[in-house]
Order: sequence, then C-alpha cells, then structure tokens
Amino acid sequence: MTPITQELGKPHSRGCARSLRSLVALLQADLYRYEGKVNAGSFWRHFLFTPGYKYTVVMRTCGYLRTRRFQAFGLYPLSKLWLLRLRYKFGFAIPEYTVIGPGLFINRFGGIYINGDAVVGANANLTHGIMLGQSNRGERAGSPVLGDRVFLASGCKVIGRILLGDDCAVGANAVVTKDVPEKGVVGGVPAKLLSRAGSDGYINRVVPDALMQRCAGAFDGVPPFLPPQEP
Repeated sequence: MTPITQELGKPHSRGCARSLRSLVALLQADLYRYEGKVNAGSFWRHFLFTPGYKYTVVMRTCGYLRTRRFQAFGLYPLSKLWLLRLRYKFGFAIPEYTVIGPGLFINRFGGIYINGDAVVGANANLTHGIMLGQSNRGERAGSPVLGDRVFLASGCKVIGRILLGDDCAVGANAVVTKDVPEKGVVGGVPAKLLSRAGSDGYINRVVPDALMQRCAGAFDGVPPFLPPQEP
C-alpha cells in the first residue's frame, strides 16, 4: 500500500468551521438556497421540516464542535451521535469534516453518499441517489473535487479524483470517469460531454456576494468556495 493510499479516507478537520461566526454564516448561506431569505422563521421551518437543511445544520455544527478544545466538553460526541441517527433516518452519509462551500442545497433525500476527502464548491445542488466516492488506486486515486454552482442529477456517480469545473452539470444516472470542464454538461455510462450549456437554470437562489464574503475563511486555510491547491 502506497503512502498516498494510506492517507485516503482518514478523518481530518479541513471542512470544519473554525469559529462560531463562520458556522453561523455558512448556515445562513445554506438557508438562503432553500427560501431566498434568512430569518428565524425560515430557519426553524426548514430545520424542522426539510431533511436536507436539518442534516446540514447538524453536520456543520458537529464539524465546528470537533475542533473545539476538549471537543466541547462532550458536546461533540453527542452531536456525532445525532448526525449518525440522521444518516440512517434520511439516507445521507456526509461526514462533518468534508469541505463543502456555502450554499449547499440538498433536493430530496435518500442514498446520498459523499466521501470525507471530497471537496464541494459553493452553491452546489445535490439530488437523491448520488455518490462522490473514493478510488484507491491508479492515477485517479482519491476523491472528487467540485467547483462552484455544480448540479448533480439523481443517481449520478463520480468516483476517484475527478475534477468538475465551475457551473457544470451531471445528468441522471451518469457515471463520470473523466474531468469535466467549466460549464460542461455530461451524461451516460461512461459520461460524455454533451454540451457547454452548464448548470444555468438548475441552480436556484445563488447566495448573494455579501453573504459569501462573510463565509470567506471559514475553513482552515481553505476558502469554502474554492478547491484546495495541490501541494
């Protein structure tokens, strides 16, 4: 087993919010995607009745508590148990430390799996049955890296270190095996480039620039809306 393979899939803290202010900003950006406004009423409405947003709140909060001294005196283990309960209830498997930019929108629920080493940019749209998985060997060893405003249709699979550019769209049940350029639209098994129309029209309520700026620097050295740089 190579050193690179040994490091794959290990828990980390790259996607954990580093301050309470950053956590609140990220959750506000996520909330905006669901209703186009941010207030207490919309928060409680979607936290109580929208599975995708509820999972996102618990996931990001769990990640924040993971980085606190002494793991927030027991609050982190409790939040982790809550997250695991929601995983089995809603069918989401997204670790709390995954790098996910502001404005995450989960449409529907069930069968959503994202490897903890994956990187998801800002204003992403996820639908049911998708997978961002890990490849353990070959030149694609690793997990997918997604740009901003990426749309993943129902049932699509992206396995390995595949780069999806900004504003791209992946069709239903597609299996992506190659990089996708900016504004690329791909579909099929294996997925092929169908057009350069991008995700325009499929990304609802993009987070305003002012709120995006509040989210900048939320993660440790990794802007929440850009993939990490290669070493």
